Amino acid sequence: MRLGHVIGRVTLSKQDPAFKGARFLLVQPFAQAQFAGAPMTPLAAGSSLVIYDNLGAGAGHIVGFTEGAEASVPFDQPTPVDAYNAAIIDELFYNPPSR
Repeated sequence: MRLGHVIGRVTLSKQDPAFKGARFLLVQPFAQAQFAGAPMTPLAAGSSLVIYDNLGAGAGHIVGFTEGAEASVPFDQPTPVDAYNAAIIDELFYNPPSR
């Protein structure tokens, strides 16, 4: 699982029926600097991704998402999805290891 910051929502004109009842979010994955408290902006070019969300996350939320084959595991039938929102994070505490 990776963490990311929701920066927007994707609007579809048509959607596969397997995705009924949810939406797609645009997410900026965390880099190591964001765990230490660095701001999410400016965004790194080309690093955002679209994730399937049935939990109700919105812009500004921090989410935990899975990618690849693991992203399709929550569905009863095989569903073509590349990233799945598995958690909405309330608080994040990070203590980097001392060197």
